[in-house]
Amino acid sequence: MKRFIAFFVLLALASCTTQKKYTDFDYSYSRSGGLSPIYENLWIKGNNAHYSFEGQGKNIKKDFTLSKEELNKIRNVLEQNNFRMIQEDYKKLYDYISTSIVVKKGSQSASKSDASYIMEADKTRWENVANTFRQLIDSKTAEAK
Repeated sequence: MKRFIAFFVLLALASCTTQKKYTDFDYSYSRSGGLSPIYENLWIKGNNAHYSFEGQGKNIKKDFTLSKEELNKIRNVLEQNNFRMIQEDYKKLYDYISTSIVVKKGSQSASKSDASYIMEADKTRWENVANTFRQLIDSKTAEAK
């Protein structure tokens, strides 16, 4: 019985620590949805990053380290495009792959999503920020795809 209890305590502790990777982050980029659903996530904490992709017959999980230049590029793009002030639209969309970006660090802290589109005046700024994350993912996961 003691082994049984010890096993469940160990299992509970292990499950709690694995979820921390997904909740304690500075920057987050995710895409999900569509007729053939995909789930793509990038979480960045400090200079460590975790990437996962599921869908289209693929299942990729990868941890990697970001350089100071890559982190500075993210910060600069957020500042230059005034990420915090990008406005989301309120239209309803269905069967659409939406992108969400969450910034928890710095003066541009905000959570934005194009699930209901981005206001026309802010589309270019949104695309600049989203493309920066997309380029980072592409450069770090090129060999995994």
